Amino acid sequence: MRQRVPGGVEFVYDNYNALVFGYGPTERPSEAVLSLAMMPQWVTLCLLKGAKLPDPKNMLRGSGNVVRNIRLTSPAHLDDPDVENFIQQSIAAASPAFPREGGEPRTVIKSISAKQRPRRPR
Repeated sequence: MRQRVPGGVEFVYDNYNALVFGYGPTERPSEAVLSLAMMPQWVTLCLLKGAKLPDPKNMLRGSGNVVRNIRLTSPAHLDDPDVENFIQQSIAAASPAFPREGGEPRTVIKSISAKQRPRRPR
């Protein structure tokens, strides 16, 4: 994801059931547009404003008013042209825009959940 996101900020959260990496143009989590949620059995790409993205192949999961997601089947799934298109559309729609300089995002440890459920082994 760092190679795909043009600068900005990478947020790291260890919440109660997943390790999450979020990506946004600024340090404000509310402006993040993408995240990867890593659970013990799968990884989900979350498009945090995905409900507004065109989805002619019905690839996006979710029915809320804002977020959509794709459960990734392998790391190579990120290279799928349709998945890459969703990532690029999300980055292009970011408001404010990502920095023009690009480069890797700077990493910020944003929060660590005090109430964690035990992780189940596979």
